[in-house]
Amino acid sequence: MLDTVFSTCSALAVLGWVLLVVFPRQRHARLIAGIGIPLAIAVVYTVLIALYFGRSEGGFATLAGVAKLFENPALLLAGWVHYLAFDLFIGGWETGDAQKHGVPHLLLVPCLLLTFMLGPIGLLAYFAIRTWRTRVLALVA
Repeated sequence: MLDTVFSTCSALAVLGWVLLVVFPRQRHARLIAGIGIPLAIAVVYTVLIALYFGRSEGGFATLAGVAKLFENPALLLAGWVHYLAFDLFIGGWETGDAQKHGVPHLLLVPCLLLTFMLGPIGLLAYFAIRTWRTRVLALVA
């Protein structure tokens, strides 16, 4: 069952990234990719945490504790879907923010790919490009 959840959530996330790259200006595609899919994956995360979090050793206070926690395959999956949901949400935000600030989509696409694969590095790349294009480091929308 965990493998099916992994495959399904991963496929949904990939679909979301494709929508952001291919149909960035279509409002429905951006809503599905940047909000709908992350929320659906967040529901899966919530169920995994509710079912398995108290059933494993480890915790978040130390690196060794986190490693112990993620020895449980269900909690490792929860960690994975956490990444999928949050990274895709950030990709949706980047897409909308780029349009708001006039960042060309061709400059955004590498940032989206980096956000998909390396999360925070993609976000840093997006802020660097947006700052370069707008000449302003605006941390508020």
